[in-house]
Amino acid sequence: MNQEKENKEEIYLSGALKDSDTGVKSQDEGQESVQVFYPGTPKIIQWVIKYSGGLVKDEKQANYVLIGFVAVAIIIALFLIFGGRGKTEIKAPPGQRIIYPSDGPPRLQ
Repeated sequence: MNQEKENKEEIYLSGALKDSDTGVKSQDEGQESVQVFYPGTPKIIQWVIKYSGGLVKDEKQANYVLIGFVAVAIIIALFLIFGGRGKTEIKAPPGQRIIYPSDGPPRLQ
């Protein structure tokens, strides 16, 4: 009889994931919701969803955000590597001449 009573009792688990690493808390129209990730979801995806301020809602959107970030980082790196390759011009002060020796750096005469 005691077992039947225990089996009929309801278990309240809505707060079970609040302090877990697998859930993300977000505010949506004044209600608190918990985002649960599938096992094996990378931490970077969880981080993007958690800290996006509600803009990124699922793993697919987080993947797009990360791909966009990598693309922008590659473009900036290529610009910094190849963009500043102009011909360096050394100008001598008035009345001086620049000597370009073959075995050393340029110098003033």
